[in-house]
Amino acid sequence: MAPANGIRVAVVGGSGGIGRGFVHQLAARPNVAQVHATFCRHRPEDMPPGVCWAPLDVTDEAGVTAWADSLGEVDWLINAVGMLHTPRQGPEKSIRRFDPEFFLENMRLNAVPSLLLAKHLQPNLRHGRPAVFATVSAKVGSIEDNRLGGWVSYRASKAALNMGLKTLSIEWRRTLPNVVVAALHPGTTDTALSRPFQRSVPEGQLFTPERSVRAMLEVLDGLTPADSGGFWAFDGERLPW
Repeated sequence: MAPANGIRVAVVGGSGGIGRGFVHQLAARPNVAQVHATFCRHRPEDMPPGVCWAPLDVTDEAGVTAWADSLGEVDWLINAVGMLHTPRQGPEKSIRRFDPEFFLENMRLNAVPSLLLAKHLQPNLRHGRPAVFATVSAKVGSIEDNRLGGWVSYRASKAALNMGLKTLSIEWRRTLPNVVVAALHPGTTDTALSRPFQRSVPEGQLFTPERSVRAMLEVLDGLTPADSGGFWAFDGERLPW
């Protein structure tokens, strides 16, 4: 059961397109007592009142440690940080475009943050109430679902993220059995991350951040610790790893 005064949630990457959607919608929920959110460079404007904002480079372990120490108990943590392209390079269309530095940057921003957050927020989740530790992943990180190839660095980094979350869920079944660990596929969402690639999206399959977040929250609302270690699409479909 949630505490009588409402749950405490944390959104990492709250200044991004999907992260902002999580902050807005969670802050509007009557059962949410407090929203903590992080930003990397600039605190977003026009956000709900009462949100506790903090700057955070989620790849910096010292920063993650300090932020975790400042939070207190957390009932939901959602990590919305990720990258698909840089000003210098986009996803590889073929192996000829593979660049080791771009690959490592994908790993650094897509796979590492959730593991650092899990490492340092364990005490914040150890309160015995049902809790959520969720990360926005991507369906293209599914090895079984990969039928088109390409996008080597992004696919590999999301597959690494998914393996990390699956491994974490097995450990936490023993040490934090109150927590459901979940990887989430948001669908193709109209954000800066996807904008260069939206021409090829079929009509009706490009979602606003509001729609994508609303759907992912509905998925999370339906999960229990018994579901921990799953990979879920926005529409509730359980995806293969």
